[in-house]
Amino acid sequence: MSASGGTKAIVAALGANLAIAASKFVAFAFSGSSSMLAEGVHSLADSGNQFLLLVGGKKAQRQASPQHPFGYGRERFIYAFLVSIVLFSIGGMFAIYEGYEKVRHPHDLEHWYWPVGVLVFAIIAEGFSFRTAIKESNGLRGTLSWKEFIRRAKAPELPVVLLEDFGALIGLVLALGGVGLSLLTGDGVWDGIGTLCIGVLLVLIALVLAAETKSLLLGEAAGLEDIKKIEAAIVDGDTVTRIIHMRTLHLGPEELLIAAKIAVQHDDTATEVAGAINAAEARIRAAVPIARVIYLEPDIYSEAEAAEGPDPKATPGGPTPHPAGH
Repeated sequence: MSASGGTKAIVAALGANLAIAASKFVAFAFSGSSSMLAEGVHSLADSGNQFLLLVGGKKAQRQASPQHPFGYGRERFIYAFLVSIVLFSIGGMFAIYEGYEKVRHPHDLEHWYWPVGVLVFAIIAEGFSFRTAIKESNGLRGTLSWKEFIRRAKAPELPVVLLEDFGALIGLVLALGGVGLSLLTGDGVWDGIGTLCIGVLLVLIALVLAAETKSLLLGEAAGLEDIKKIEAAIVDGDTVTRIIHMRTLHLGPEELLIAAKIAVQHDDTATEVAGAINAAEARIRAAVPIARVIYLEPDIYSEAEAAEGPDPKATPGGPTPHPAGH
C-alpha cells in the first residue's frame, strides 16, 4: 500500500467524521434521540481512530536504532490494533448501553427534523469518505475480492478505514430506521432498538479488525506472489542451484525480511559463493523492492536429507518449504 494513498483516505475520513460528530451531538441536544447520541460517540471514536492511524504512520517512519535494529514498521500494526479496541469499547459498548437504557425508559423524540436532517447529511459525508477509501483501495487490490483484500493487506490503514466507513453507513441507516419508526409509531423504544443494533454492528466490526491486526502483529509471511518472485530471483542455475528452505516475515507493511538456506556447488570457492549471494540479493531487491533485510546461508544440498521430506518446522500457510539440506 502506498503511504500517500492510505494517508489520503485517513484524512478524508477524519474530516468527514469530525463534521458528522458535531452535527450528531447538536441533533441529540435538540431531539433527545439515543440513536443520535450513539452515532455521535461512534463518529467521535472514528475520529480518534483516524488520528491513531496517522500517529502510527508517523512513528513507523523512525530510523532503526541499536535497540530496534529492524526499525519501527510494526508501529502501524500496533496503532491499528488500538483502533479496534477503541471501536469496541467506546463505540460499540457505549451504544449497547445507551440502547438498553432507551429501551427500558423510552421517551418521545423532540424536534424530529434535527436527527433526520443530520442523518441525511451524515450519509452524504460518509459516502464521500467511503468513496475515497474505495478509490484508493482499487489501485492496490487488483483481482482480489474485497474480503480477500481486507484479509491479505499488509498495510492496515485502508482496510481499517474501509470497515469503519462501511460500518458507519450501515449504522446511519439503522439510526434513520430507528428514528423513523419512533416517529411513525410514536414509540421511543424503536430509537433504542436502533441504537442497540448500531452497538452490535460496531462490536462485530471491531472483532474483525482485532483479528486481522493481531495476525499482523504476530508476524505474517510475504504474499504468495512475492514468495514466487523471491524464489525465482534467488536461483541462478549456476552457482545457486536451489533453495533448501526459506522464511519470510513482514517487519512492517513495506519492509520484508528474508532468510534462506541455499544450495551451492560443492567445489565453488568462497569468492564465487560470496559473489553469487550478492547477485542473488540484488535480484531479490529488484523483483521485490520491499525486501529490506536479506540473509542467505550457503550449504551443500543432500539427497539423503531431501528424501526425508520438507522442513518439519514449516508452518501451514507460511513460506513454501523446500527439501531440507545439511
